[in-house]
Amino acid sequence: MKPRLLIVEDKELDCELLIQIFEKTYDLRLAADGKTALDVASEELPDLILMDIGLPGISGLDAVRGIRATGSEVPIIAVSSRVMPGDRERALAAGCDDFMAKPIDDLALVDMVGGLLAR
Repeated sequence: MKPRLLIVEDKELDCELLIQIFEKTYDLRLAADGKTALDVASEELPDLILMDIGLPGISGLDAVRGIRATGSEVPIIAVSSRVMPGDRERALAAGCDDFMAKPIDDLALVDMVGGLLAR
């Protein structure tokens, strides 16, 4: 059985890229906003979440806080084009396990996901 990966991304092109990177190795679930991410995370129980930060409605960081508030320890990687000083630290403080800046380094992200799932 393939590990279940939840991709939370509102931009179609970025979502398609992540699907291409991970579809052969993981059972993918998708969400395009923070509210849907919270619902899918609680219903589907993913093994890992890739969370965009800049989402419509509930932000990615608020979604992470909501997931953590349920007691979930699912690994979460923030994937964001927000790369100003302090953005990585804010993502980690919200409950993310790691941070990947866009544009995505495919190989580094694959390694990051594999490393978190191996813990």
